[in-house]
Amino acid sequence: MLSSAALGTHLKAELFQKTGSFKARGALNRVAALTEDERRRGVVTWSAGNHAQAVAWAAAQYDVDCLVAMWEGVSPLKVEATRGYGATVDLSSANPSIAYERALEETDRVFVHPHNDPWVIAGHGTLALEILEDVPDVATVVVGVGGGGLVSGIVTALAGRARVVAVEPEHAQAFRAGLEAGHSVQVETNTIADGLAPPFAGELALQICRGLVDSVLVSEEEIADGMRFLYTRAKLACEPAGAAAAAAVLAGKVDIADGPTVVIVSGGNAVAKQAAAILGER
Repeated sequence: MLSSAALGTHLKAELFQKTGSFKARGALNRVAALTEDERRRGVVTWSAGNHAQAVAWAAAQYDVDCLVAMWEGVSPLKVEATRGYGATVDLSSANPSIAYERALEETDRVFVHPHNDPWVIAGHGTLALEILEDVPDVATVVVGVGGGGLVSGIVTALAGRARVVAVEPEHAQAFRAGLEAGHSVQVETNTIADGLAPPFAGELALQICRGLVDSVLVSEEEIADGMRFLYTRAKLACEPAGAAAAAAVLAGKVDIADGPTVVIVSGGNAVAKQAAAILGER
């Protein structure tokens, strides 16, 4: 846990986790829970990159075969890293929805869902338990949200002991749309924060979080500002998705006057060319 005087908060630096994000928590918890038969069958998952790497790495720890359904246009850096952890990557799909259906076709394998699996969500909840150890009087936790796996784990583990603020890009509102509709809905996304841009949120995550989180949106420029701030002031080289929570605080969209605030920074898998362009804008 880091403290940021400039931001007025604590920073939970999850980009230092194995594979560069909090995703390793849930993936390892899920793979560890597999039965012997399930381990022999192997696992399959669906992801733009951070969850893909985490499941690939976790599967390798238990010598479990791993297939990852990704799609055209995902980060080459994340594809390379996923393969580096030993997974087979299927890039044949044109978009996330097709890739998702492709993953579901692998019925012989265990599907490790990024935001609709209770084992994954429970694993992510360990992050909040660490927050309670480091900042027992925490009043607010601010977290970037895509499909809802992390925020639902945090809500579960905190059990009402702190306010939770869910931050999404303005152009990737799967979680907010699901909360408003009362169920998961398909959305279009177009954001620099690819780690927060699933086409839909998890039903289980929505069920856990309904009525228990505050929803905040940040613009693309605010995300870029957050990334630059974390790089220059906190010395954290995060990807755009990892800067969303800090961006909301910097933009004055989260009231931090009620007590200690923890901002989640995850992940750290930035494409060099994109990061250089964002950091060089100002």
